Amino acid sequence: MKPFLLIILSVSLIVTVFAQEPIQKDKAVYKESQPGFYQETILKEVKDFESGDKKPEIKKYLSVDFSDKDFPVNIEDYTEFWHNPPLSQGKSGTCWCFASTALLESEVYRITGNEVKLSEMYFVYWEYIERARYFVQQRGNMHFNQGSEANAVIKLMKLYGAVPASAYTGKLSGQKFHNHSGMISEMKSYLNNVKKNNIWNKEEVVATIRDIMNHYMGEPPLMVTVNDKEYTPKEYVEQVLKINPDDYFSFMSTKSQTCNQKGELVEPDNWWHCKDYYNVKLDDFLSIFKNAVKNGYTISFCGDVSEPGYDRYAEVGIIPTFDIPPEYINEDSREYRINNNSTNDDHCLHIVGYLENENGWWFFIKDSSSSGFDGPNKGYRFIHEDYIKLKILTILVYKYGAKEVLDEIIK
Repeated sequence: MKPFLLIILSVSLIVTVFAQEPIQKDKAVYKESQPGFYQETILKEVKDFESGDKKPEIKKYLSVDFSDKDFPVNIEDYTEFWHNPPLSQGKSGTCWCFASTALLESEVYRITGNEVKLSEMYFVYWEYIERARYFVQQRGNMHFNQGSEANAVIKLMKLYGAVPASAYTGKLSGQKFHNHSGMISEMKSYLNNVKKNNIWNKEEVVATIRDIMNHYMGEPPLMVTVNDKEYTPKEYVEQVLKINPDDYFSFMSTKSQTCNQKGELVEPDNWWHCKDYYNVKLDDFLSIFKNAVKNGYTISFCGDVSEPGYDRYAEVGIIPTFDIPPEYINEDSREYRINNNSTNDDHCLHIVGYLENENGWWFFIKDSSSSGFDGPNKGYRFIHEDYIKLKILTILVYKYGAKEVLDEIIK
């Protein structure tokens, strides 16, 4: 080989070696669960509303060792959009409603410039009415529990409108936090009896479920007063909030269904088997997140947060290298986890800001879960784009937030 070729190859090899920095490997450790906001605050408040005061069980769980890691958890570093301060969902499985209601509040501000606080429990109340009807129609063949999906709020807004939080709290006098344990237990017991004895009278079943909720939550108003003017809940949405529910779209990304077509999110919380999710490629799925926030739109999203890289104290969501190296996160690794049920739909959150840095995209998250209040930034989290790609299942966003993707689908 000629000397000058040897020199070129040697220089090229040296440049390549120095350019390829080794991936910093994450370390897995076991940690002991500690009492947090749920045990120290929520349970102490709700104990007067239910019997028993059990000492929390200490469990070990697998986690990333975050002790020597530095993440962008300074809110001031993020491009942030208007939103109401985080609220705890208390002892209730209503994250789907908190996340989507928060999205709509941010949308009202974007559209009208007005700051509003909407009632999450108004939607929860009517959600159970719809479930009771569905239970009778399906002769009890349905998933009846507290969870639901983000787009349930859009469905319920079309049917029942919305009301300000001041008009309906969904809490009894003296209650600081929502506590739906007794209510759900009573509703399930009643519906099991309906099924066992074939009592398929829709009006009777709905009326009984409504009576149970009125006891635990109070009855929602038929009219609301805003600026000395009365509105029905539907008029409030149209004339005051200026929200058109048809402007909000849902997306998912799975290889099990046809791409760029609507399909069903196959998850227990999609109890009404909604088939309005546009199924898109993973690159398009992630691009919706990025394009939406770059253009000023917040996002409600749902996915799996039961992961070693999702930490209440570090306040971040990352994918550790001992799970999968970042270069291998793609449609196939995502689908593998959906298929074997290691990715589930267990929480919904609200994106209220973003940051681009040398490590990629980070999303600023508003979180209603009790664990979301365990870190220093109470009610907030910071999630890396890799986590979105691998573990997040659905998106709910205003139509122009997903314009580029929708333009390719709806021509």
